[in-house]
Amino acid sequence: MVIYGGCLETETTFAITEKPKVEINVMSLQDFLSIPLADYIRNYLRFGEKLVKPPLIFAVNYFLRDLRTGEFLTDKLDKHVWVKWMELRVNGDVDAVETPTGRIPRWKDLAPLFKQLLGKEYPLEDYKRQFTLRIPENLEKINRALAFWRGVLNVPGEVLEIIEAQKGRLEKARQEFGKDYISPEFFGGC
Repeated sequence: MVIYGGCLETETTFAITEKPKVEINVMSLQDFLSIPLADYIRNYLRFGEKLVKPPLIFAVNYFLRDLRTGEFLTDKLDKHVWVKWMELRVNGDVDAVETPTGRIPRWKDLAPLFKQLLGKEYPLEDYKRQFTLRIPENLEKINRALAFWRGVLNVPGEVLEIIEAQKGRLEKARQEFGKDYISPEFFGGC
């Protein structure tokens, strides 16, 4: 929750600022909080500690672009596959692959869903481009998040610890694999 919701970024539009700008917008509702941000996050953390069976949390980037061409890597209808995979995952019907930033689907689980739901093939190359771990971009985002959270008065220490831990996992993967961009096959996703 801290990494996905607490580090969520939004991009302002030209209509608002005359120049697009990316900024942290916690849970994408920061403008609507009626209590201090630190208290809000602390409440979330305490609530989570009490859960006997925490729900699975999913993050989807519908706007992911190819590093070389800048083109979107997914079609707008692909979300049907992502949602179906989430349902299967919640029900224990499919597994996930552990990466430094969280768990990702396996190609062998997604390919049949693309065929079944959309009637199209899902090439392994598409999977690799979509799920390659982008260490430089992830570290840049983490550094922006750390700068943001360090400026929040009375921020719970565990927020910074969780973000720093992910940063450490990314740096370890970079060192272990000797690459900035790590294909999901190195984590067992293919």
